[in-house]
Amino acid sequence: MSRTRGSKSARGDIRKLAGMYRRFAEAEAARISPLYERIALALSESEAALHAIRTAPARRRHPASILAALHDLALAGRAPDLAAAYTATDHDTAAGTAIDTLLRMTDPVVELVVRHRPWTDETRARAVLYPAIAEAARRVGAHAVGLIDVDCAAGFDLTVDRAGITYSNGQALGDPSSPSRLSSSVVGDRALPAQAIPQVTTRIGIDRAPFEVTDAEDARWLRACLPPDRPERIARLDADIGSAASVAPLLLRGDALDLLPGVFARVPAGTLPIVTTAWALSRYTREERLRFLHHLEAAGRVVAWVSAEGVGVAPAIPTLGDRPASGHSIIGLAVFDGTGSQTEALGRCWSRGRILTWLADPSPPRAAVSCSTRSSPAPGR
Repeated sequence: MSRTRGSKSARGDIRKLAGMYRRFAEAEAARISPLYERIALALSESEAALHAIRTAPARRRHPASILAALHDLALAGRAPDLAAAYTATDHDTAAGTAIDTLLRMTDPVVELVVRHRPWTDETRARAVLYPAIAEAARRVGAHAVGLIDVDCAAGFDLTVDRAGITYSNGQALGDPSSPSRLSSSVVGDRALPAQAIPQVTTRIGIDRAPFEVTDAEDARWLRACLPPDRPERIARLDADIGSAASVAPLLLRGDALDLLPGVFARVPAGTLPIVTTAWALSRYTREERLRFLHHLEAAGRVVAWVSAEGVGVAPAIPTLGDRPASGHSIIGLAVFDGTGSQTEALGRCWSRGRILTWLADPSPPRAAVSCSTRSSPAPGR
């Protein structure tokens, strides 16, 4: 009886996996990678490949993870036939070789997906964060800032000031000579703030499992998470890796709710700490988000928080009357000075920063505020 149940369970898993890989091919890969569209579809049609994928933990069977693991093997020189197939233009041959590699190297594929989480660069977070960070510094009157990024992944958002960002309305922010290039479309008739981010003295990222770009294995995995037939994305990633490596941000491993209170002391006196969250808080419960907010309130010094989160996800940030799960995000700014906070919705953005609209009215900067440490409010505040 148990063998029958197990067999039925296996058949059910295989059907679910086939559907997952078919949907990935048709809905996701079709938009970004003809190569991955063909490979994912071939995997969905191969029962042997699906059984191999099923040996991975359930949460690691997603096409993004399995395809990244196969690409990693190719980049590492462990699957030369697959590497050669990726450089050819025959997608059918590449799909067949991918299946053969998966069947021959199932254990190494599973080891990779267990060791690494998938990473995606499908975000223009820095295009959204740049004007909001600059606006936060301007309003506080800060001449130097310390960036603290929650759920930082590889720490690329910590190099926001070093990227060259162009917008569809003709504006450009950041470093125009930077090899790290981003773009975003602006809708509406209000221009983005034109001021630059002031000197960045500190760059700190917090993540449960950050990617160290100076580690060869981590850097290779980041590249492996991109489709081989998207050379422009790979070139942009290489530029981002170079930029992050040049500034060597401090990446702290752990839970932001545990580490954040101690991080503020790492930002020098006279420097405004700016905490950034870009689609990070949705992974936290409501109670955890309120704890996050309390840490900002209890920092004992002037702190700014710049957020790009789904409607209603960032506590205390106005929602502009928008409905939760409406498909776009709110660009938020909150400034805490130890006695209270000022919060504002600066704008909206769509598709992880690919499109944005700026809504905030220009306002005069506040008188320069001391960014030095103050006595912290009582824990029960």
